[in-house]
Amino acid sequence: MVIRKKIRFYGWVQGVGFRYRAKQAADLYGCTGWVKNEYDGSVSMEIQGTESQIDQVILAIERGTYVRIENMDCKTIPADASEYAFRMR
Repeated sequence: MVIRKKIRFYGWVQGVGFRYRAKQAADLYGCTGWVKNEYDGSVSMEIQGTESQIDQVILAIERGTYVRIENMDCKTIPADASEYAFRMR
C-alpha cells in the first residue's frame, strides 16, 4: 500500500550531501516526493511509497558519511496520485 509521510530531520543534516543521498535512495527504492533545506538548519521531506520503501530510503540516508540525524518529526499525510518523481528543492 502506498503511503505518504512528511518528515522533518534535525541534526547534522545540511551541507553533508543529505538531499543528494535522499534523491539517490528514493530513486533506487522507487519513492516519489521532494526534499529541501530549511532556514533553521533542518531538512524537510515528503516521501511516498510503501512503508518498507520509505524505511529503506531513511536507512540509506543515515548510512551516509557525515550525516547525523538526531531527531525526526514524522506524520502520515494523504498520498499524491499525480506525483511521478522525487525532487530536490
